[in-house]
Amino acid sequence: MANTETKDSQLIVESVDDAKDARNAENTEQSTCSNCKEQLNGPYCAQCGQNSESTIKYFWLVMLHLLDDIFSFDSRASRTLWPLVIRPGFLTNEYILGRRVHYVPPLRLYFFISIIFFITLKFFAISENTSITDFSNDKNTISLITNHISVLEQQQDLLLAQENQEPSEALILLKQEIAKYNLYKTDITIGSNRLLKAVARELVGLEFRRIKSGQALEPSYQEQYTNLSQQLVRLRNGESVNLLSIGSNLDGGLSLPFLSPEKNVILNDFVTQLEEKASKVLQGDIRPLLEEVISKLPQLMFVLLPLFAALLKIMNLFSKRLYMEHLTVALHSHSFVFIIILLLEIIEILQNQISINWQWLDTPINVLSNCILAWIPIYLFIMQKRVYKQSYILTAIKYLMVGIAYSTLISITAIIALVWGLTDL
Repeated sequence: MANTETKDSQLIVESVDDAKDARNAENTEQSTCSNCKEQLNGPYCAQCGQNSESTIKYFWLVMLHLLDDIFSFDSRASRTLWPLVIRPGFLTNEYILGRRVHYVPPLRLYFFISIIFFITLKFFAISENTSITDFSNDKNTISLITNHISVLEQQQDLLLAQENQEPSEALILLKQEIAKYNLYKTDITIGSNRLLKAVARELVGLEFRRIKSGQALEPSYQEQYTNLSQQLVRLRNGESVNLLSIGSNLDGGLSLPFLSPEKNVILNDFVTQLEEKASKVLQGDIRPLLEEVISKLPQLMFVLLPLFAALLKIMNLFSKRLYMEHLTVALHSHSFVFIIILLLEIIEILQNQISINWQWLDTPINVLSNCILAWIPIYLFIMQKRVYKQSYILTAIKYLMVGIAYSTLISITAIIALVWGLTDL
């Protein structure tokens, strides 16, 4: 009996020992790096740096970690966006001074904001009801035409009251003028052919130039007026018009002196193709072109960022600041501008909805929009003043020089985006 109890006790002890050995082996396996088999003393391997945590997880956990890595959806976002909008230069100075853990990094912040910005911009640009695609909404031109027609009709009424016989030559000319301006008004306000509307507006501008001076147009303007009048007649008849034929000064092909004749021929063929595509777009739906142009802007803006930082570096060459500091200024500046434009878009949408029932809110909302828009140049000036810590006069001079240079770069970027968009149509 005693021997049996002894054997049972030995079996229990052996089972416990086996369980302990299994647990020790498991712990040893878990405390060993899966990559280099070195002993682990923490969440990362001291030898190769690999994380001890397994990357094989549920899909939704992986997506959350990915979003967190890209956009940092945590408390840092709230601590970053508010000072970005209302405290010029604060985030940039904090980052340069090394106080970075509480804020979203500049590059990640720019990526997050730019993605939202260009997605919403594309949505607004191709929307049926947006004013971005309606280039013919020139209220000032229509108002000028309407007022001028009223003046002509008053003159006509005076002549009719004075004449009892057949209409004089002056009255006939006056009626022709009224009919001409009524056609201009119809061209600009009715129809979907944007090229026709653009030509009509150009003609109206020349007409009022002649009226204002009280004399005949100068020869160059008269030649342009004749050319535009001919093209307008063709467009009214539904004929196709090439953009090259609209400008009176573009009577020949494009020729660059530093290119060979063969290269100039290729260049002219390319330009002709672009003009044909542009003519078709302007005579129809312009939304596909806008969609293509906006899709090119993120890549072009990403190229423009380091150029803007280089401008700041040149303007502050003797400040002994690193290029990355200027790039941080560029990233924060663009992020701020994108947020303001997004805010203005949201206000415009709300205004369109609110003005239906509360028209009296139009004026306060317009004032608010203008104030927010005016905050952009003020913010950027204060930002450069606080970051580079120079006098107001020197900051203003550099601010203007950088602004002029960057405006030129923006114009070139817009042209590149337009040409690129036309080639992909």
